[in-house]
Amino acid sequence: MLHCSFILIGTLFSLAIPLLVAMETCPATGIPRGCQVFLGIPGRDGRDGEKGQKGQPGAEWQGGLGPQRGEKGEPGLMGFPGKRGQSGEPGDSGTPGIAGPPGEPGEPGAVGVQQQAAFSVARGTNEYPDKASVIRFTNIITNINDDYDTVTGHFRCRVPGTYYFAFHASLEDRLCVLMKLDQTLLTSFCDHRRGRRQVTAGSLAVYLSRDQEVWLETKDYRGMRGKPAGYSIFSGFLLHPH
Repeated sequence: MLHCSFILIGTLFSLAIPLLVAMETCPATGIPRGCQVFLGIPGRDGRDGEKGQKGQPGAEWQGGLGPQRGEKGEPGLMGFPGKRGQSGEPGDSGTPGIAGPPGEPGEPGAVGVQQQAAFSVARGTNEYPDKASVIRFTNIITNINDDYDTVTGHFRCRVPGTYYFAFHASLEDRLCVLMKLDQTLLTSFCDHRRGRRQVTAGSLAVYLSRDQEVWLETKDYRGMRGKPAGYSIFSGFLLHPH
C-alpha cells in the first residue's frame, strides 16, 4: 500500500509542475478567459497488484429452462451382418399333441400266401453213381415249384431262408457223400463198412439266398443203391423264410 501511495503522489506532482509554469508565464492581459493549460504526458501503468482471496461459490441456478433435446437426425447406413452366434442348448420336448381323426379304410387286399419250398426225390436206378460226380435222383416224390432239377441233380433256392436237407442211403459197399453249396463243401458223410447190406443217413440246416444251389456228390466210394426194396432218398424243405 505504501508503494502505491508514492506512485500516486509522484504522478500528481508531475502533472502540477507544468500547470505552475503556465501560470507564471501567462500574460496579464490579452486572454479573456485565462491562460491555456497544457497537460503532461501520461505516465506508465503501475505494477499488478497482489491476487485477491478466493470468493464464495455462487448460488445454484434455479431457472425453469433445462437442457433441450435436439432434432432427430437422419438414419445411418446399414452395417455389415455380424458373425453367427453359437447354438443354444436344445429345449425341452413339448407336450404331445391331440390325436388326429381316424383315417379312411384302405383298399381290400388279398390274403397273404405262405411261402413254401420242399422236395423229396429217390434214386431211380440200381447202378452206382460215377466216382466224384453229382448224385442224381430221378424219381419225384415231392417237388413244390419244381425247385429240384432231376437232370442236373441240383436244388435251386427260390425263397431265401433257412433250409433243412437230409439224405437216406441204402448201400452194399462203402460210401462217401459230400453235400455242397455252390461248389463249396458244407459237410461229408462216410461209411467204410462193407460185406453186408446197410443204410446210412445225414442231415444239415443251412441258410440259402435266392438262386443258390445245393446237391450231393460222391467221393472215392460210391456204393449207393436205388431200387424199390431199398431206395436212396434226398429231401429238403424250408424252415423259415427270410
